Amino acid sequence: MASKSSMARAEREPMKIGISVASAYNVADVRQGARQMIDRTRAAARANLDSLFVGDHHVVPTPYYQNTPMMGRMLADWHNRPAGVLLLLPLWNPVLAAEQVATLACINQDRFILQCGLGRDERQFKAMGANIRNRPSAFEQSLTSMRALWRGESVSLDGRWKFQAAKISPLPPEPIEVWIGASAAVAIDRAARMGDVWLADPGLTLNGAEAALAQYHLALQKHQIKLPTSVAIRRDIYVAESSAEAAELRASLGNNYRGFDPRALIIGDASAVAEQFQAFEKLGYTDIIVRNLHPDPACAIASTDRLKQVKVMVDNFF
Repeated sequence: MASKSSMARAEREPMKIGISVASAYNVADVRQGARQMIDRTRAAARANLDSLFVGDHHVVPTPYYQNTPMMGRMLADWHNRPAGVLLLLPLWNPVLAAEQVATLACINQDRFILQCGLGRDERQFKAMGANIRNRPSAFEQSLTSMRALWRGESVSLDGRWKFQAAKISPLPPEPIEVWIGASAAVAIDRAARMGDVWLADPGLTLNGAEAALAQYHLALQKHQIKLPTSVAIRRDIYVAESSAEAAELRASLGNNYRGFDPRALIIGDASAVAEQFQAFEKLGYTDIIVRNLHPDPACAIASTDRLKQVKVMVDNFF
C-alpha cells in the first residue's frame, strides 16, 4: 500500500522551475544592461521554464533596470506563460502599483503574479519618502487596497497613504496571484494570512527551508487556511557544463556571495542541480525560482540554457 507521503506526491504536479532575471548590470553602455535582460528572457523561454520574474530596488548607484517597463518588454519574448514582478509594497503608492500590475496582466496571455515583500534598505526608503519603521502596516494597507482596486471597487484610504475614491482601469483580465516573500516568523505568519503563495528566502539552507516550511504550515493551521497548491522558494544557482567547472566556481566564490551560507547555493552540473531541486520537492516545495549567480553574462545564459536539461531530469524524478 502506498504511503501517505507518496500518495500526496502523486496528487501534485511535477516541480515547476521559474527564473528571476537579474536587474543590476554594471555596464559602460546602459543599453547593454537592458539587452542582457532581454537575452536572458529568451534563454529562459528556450529552456521552457515555467515562470518569469524581475525584482525591485531603487536609487542604486550602478544601473538597475526598473521592473514594470522591463517586464513589458520582456513579455514580448516570453510566449505567454506565467510571469510577474516583485514590488516592495511600502515603497509604492498602492493606486500606482495596482495600475502598473493590471496593465502588465493585460499584456500577458497567461496568469500574472505579484511577488511582494517589505524591503530592507533604509536608503531607498528615505529616497522614496517612506518610513522604514512603518513597513508592516504599510504593506498590509497597500495589499488590501490593491486587491480591492483590482476587483473594480472605489477605494479610499486614510492611513500610511491618503487617497479618496480611487478606481482603476483596465482591470486585470483574471485575478492577480499574490506571492509574499517572508523569512522572519511574523512575516511568514503574514504570508500565510494574506498571500496566495509563500515565497521562501534564497539564503535558507535545506535544513532551514524545512524548518521554515514547518513554520508556514503552523501559521496556516492557526488561521484555518488550507495549504495552497503552490509553495515557492528562491535559489541562487549555476548549472555548470561539468562538475569540474562547478567546483572551480565554488572555490572562487568562497564565503563571499551576498552574505549567504555557501550551503544555500546550488552549483553543479545538470544532474547535481536536478538532485538538489528534488530535495526541495521532497520537503513540499512546488516551485523553485532561480537567480543566476555567475557574474559573466555568457555563463549566465549558458546556465539558463542547461536548465532545460535540468527540467527534464526533475520531471523524470517525479
